Amino acid sequence: MPLIAYSIGDRGFMSQVLCPKFGGFLVYGSLEGSPVAGLPTLESLRQAYQVQYINEDTKVFGLISKPVGHSKGPVLHNPAFRFLNYNGIYVPMLVDDLKKFFGVYSSSDFAGFSVGIPYKEAVTGFCDELHPLAQLPICGVSIGAVNTIIRKPSDGKLVGYNTDCEAAVTAIEDALTERRYPNGEASLTSPLTGKQFVLVGAGGAGRALAFGARSRGARLVIFDIDFDRAKSLADAVSGEVKHYEDVVNFQPEKGAILANATPIGMHPNTDRIPVAEETLSDYQLVFDSVYTPRKTRLLKEAEAAGAIIVSGVEMFLRQAIGQFNLFTGGEAPEELMREIILSKF
Repeated sequence: MPLIAYSIGDRGFMSQVLCPKFGGFLVYGSLEGSPVAGLPTLESLRQAYQVQYINEDTKVFGLISKPVGHSKGPVLHNPAFRFLNYNGIYVPMLVDDLKKFFGVYSSSDFAGFSVGIPYKEAVTGFCDELHPLAQLPICGVSIGAVNTIIRKPSDGKLVGYNTDCEAAVTAIEDALTERRYPNGEASLTSPLTGKQFVLVGAGGAGRALAFGARSRGARLVIFDIDFDRAKSLADAVSGEVKHYEDVVNFQPEKGAILANATPIGMHPNTDRIPVAEETLSDYQLVFDSVYTPRKTRLLKEAEAAGAIIVSGVEMFLRQAIGQFNLFTGGEAPEELMREIILSKF
């Protein structure tokens, strides 16, 4: 008896989308109003993934993360590919074991990856090379975190990059500059110079923020649930380390910057904030790397307290533009990508 098998769930999702790439006979999707858990809808197959354009020459890019359900990468990268007539597809890739993953997905068909929580640091061990963008040495120490990997067509080697660093720091700088110079006057120094920069989270995103802020002359105070990790990062950027349990009682300097680089406040657990609410009025600006929801409780409370707020959506957009440029070797359609971001978040 003829039999067609298919996978569902987050782990099987990309096997549905990539059927046309690898000679699959059928692509399965669920009907609107009759969802099947772990199966893409017909609308998403046509709109977000545009499977009708996928063929054997399509280059595959994807998000290495756990979880992956929150990712907006496909609705951003895939329309941008189509806009430039680039034959690529971007899919979520739920990964449990990095070693097994890179052992299986080692062909040139898989041309590049985004890297998300919790793998931005660990994945550096699977890169053959680290680009200076992922190193940004300060005092001889590198970021040690990667959010983008490109497979070199010439020899298949994996090159790790970091587009998070500049994305996050320039988003913060631009927000401060816009408030300070509303008419667009230029400033020769970074608005972060000399500022106390309170960072909650010392993982991959936290390292990118720390090195970026330090490169602009900010003074770092770092909290992380893993004290040793926080201390290691603080030592690398000549910052100060604090015990995580003290963050709720920490009193920042007036006009300090707060950056949340933890998953606290991410959907579906949206009711938490990483610091004491009564301290938010002391911060000039509050940045949250979480982008689902677009305006987290932390940002709502900070805005109510009078702080400038910067959403993780802005960082997401800027790092995605950097990734797209690396994926394609061309220039990302920035206006289109910003329009998509504003409509989808």
